[in-house]
Amino acid sequence: METIHSIFDFKPTQETYVTIGTFDGVHIGHQKIIEKLVLEAKANHKKSLLLTFFPHPRMVLQQDATVKLINTIQERIDLLAKTGLDYLIIHPFSRDFSRLTALDFVRDILVNQLNISKLIIGYDHHFGKNREGNIEQLTEYSHLYDFNVEEIPAQDIDEIAVSSTKIRKALLNGELKTANNYLGYSFVLRGIVVNGKKLGSKIGFPTANINVEETYKLIPKTGVYVVQAFIDNKLIFGMMNIGSRPTVNGSSQTIEVHFFDFKEDLYNEYISVELLYFLREEQKFNSIEMLTNQLRQDEITSRNYLQNKV
Repeated sequence: METIHSIFDFKPTQETYVTIGTFDGVHIGHQKIIEKLVLEAKANHKKSLLLTFFPHPRMVLQQDATVKLINTIQERIDLLAKTGLDYLIIHPFSRDFSRLTALDFVRDILVNQLNISKLIIGYDHHFGKNREGNIEQLTEYSHLYDFNVEEIPAQDIDEIAVSSTKIRKALLNGELKTANNYLGYSFVLRGIVVNGKKLGSKIGFPTANINVEETYKLIPKTGVYVVQAFIDNKLIFGMMNIGSRPTVNGSSQTIEVHFFDFKEDLYNEYISVELLYFLREEQKFNSIEMLTNQLRQDEITSRNYLQNKV
């Protein structure tokens, strides 16, 4: 897959089959659309192309700092690279770009710039200035500019219409199993391992403190999770706490992972941690001893979960 960071840097040598959207999560509904796109493009000797945008339109148009996304842009690229797409275009979203009318978008972008042969989109797709464009307009313009349009109805994506919004809500509610089922993979947190308070080491549970640098990345519900990570190409299991560490009067949110049977120094390493199971809510204990006892129990429960899972 070739990744291109502007529509205007794309120089097509063949006609393209295109799909468009934010694709946050690259969930099983998205995967179905992309699979269809890739297969049809190959069958008709065309190139498959996915057009997405960054920053998220709400970040630009509403200056909404509360927008939280399932994937960072790099995570989205990594997930899309596994789909067999020929091209991924990540176009910078701006106020100027948002002012393109539906007709301008179809004529100037899809037809003249992307050399479109067919557009495959999910149900309820809107585009152009004030989201004025819809499937009816697309169909009308497709006759004018000689390309095909195919809309995939909700029931063909999934009986309960998987959406990024539902996944975000599930993650924030601690419904990790639901979120991971919708995603088709385990939700990931990635970041640099930074220095912490070293309390974990003192009580026998050393942790890697992860700093997720992208402020728009959704952080799931506070609590304890069973997790796994590939470190030096080796699969390591552990448990993660997301929270403010109320037992020791913590004031800010931290993400701390205790890896089982693992002693290596990870400071300044960049790691990806997959969340497998929501173990329990974060709690405030009356003493460090009570916290330590609970962590021992969490490890036993986690190991039992992993043993049964395998």
